[in-house]
Amino acid sequence: MTKAAEKKIRITLRRSLASRPWQQRATARALGLNKISQSRIFPDNPQVRGMAQHIIHLVEVEEVK
Repeated sequence: MTKAAEKKIRITLRRSLASRPWQQRATARALGLNKISQSRIFPDNPQVRGMAQHIIHLVEVEEVK
């Protein structure tokens, strides 16, 4: 698969990180999400999907074409 054909996902922080366990805050920070409504685009791979699944109640995940 070429780089241009790789799938991408957009992860958007939808809920506050306040009063969350430190592991969840650290995962969001590792994804580069610090403020509500902040989005980042990542390659669709198992590592990123696993991080998103860890904080799925705080984020919105969508595929980018």
